[in-house]
Amino acid sequence: MLLDLLSKDWQKAGLIKGDTVLIHTSLKRTLSRYSDLGYMITPEDVLDSFLDALGGTGTLLLPLFNFEFPNGVTFDIRHTPSQMGALTEAGRLHKDAVRTGHPIYSFAVIGKNAHLFKDVDNFSGYGPNSPFMMLRDLDAKIAVLDLMDQNSMTFYHHIEEMNEVPYRYHKEFTGQYIDWEGNETTRTYGLFVRDIEKGVLTHVNPMGELLWENGLYSGFRPKVDVGLRLISANQMFNFVTGYIQSGQAKGLLYAIEGE
Repeated sequence: MLLDLLSKDWQKAGLIKGDTVLIHTSLKRTLSRYSDLGYMITPEDVLDSFLDALGGTGTLLLPLFNFEFPNGVTFDIRHTPSQMGALTEAGRLHKDAVRTGHPIYSFAVIGKNAHLFKDVDNFSGYGPNSPFMMLRDLDAKIAVLDLMDQNSMTFYHHIEEMNEVPYRYHKEFTGQYIDWEGNETTRTYGLFVRDIEKGVLTHVNPMGELLWENGLYSGFRPKVDVGLRLISANQMFNFVTGYIQSGQAKGLLYAIEGE
């Protein structure tokens, strides 16, 4: 009963059986909403409901981002937890989950296409060999539950890297890495980071409004109804790329501190 209710919520927002979807989440309101209905649900219940909504032919990706590797903390692909909330940690611990290899921007993948991500160990967090690019190759969707773009849509940075925007640059981070067999080595990975010396700030909510206005988002705005919205990764990539290539990124994707 509970699983069915949750699953219908996500389908109401536009999630379809067979979808491949990356989901960013804040669970607080969903847990509260169901508590008011008399249900005490857990992150594991929500995870099961997303998998149920996707069905046996669907694939779920969850961000397991952890930002300690650049600070000298050893990354252990077997044990390093997600810093992206309770649902993502439930996904990491799921018996069928595959984890990708980047020590900062890794993902848990569950479902039909999970095997495609099994040996992904991309150098650049957002680059052409990353899971973000695979979302486009798989014609996947991105979903967000009760979060603004500013606090969720990392896919913007993939679009920025693929367009080599001038307000970001490639930076390398070296640290200790423990693999699936327990072997520890020194490894180097890259990120396309904002240029903080030039005062660059991530400022993507205005672009999110354009996605709504142009009908690219479907579903519900944060904290409205079930709070889940979806977008095609390819449609988002093409739309945002158009603004970048026409020189309109400032004010839509980034701002300069003090201006």
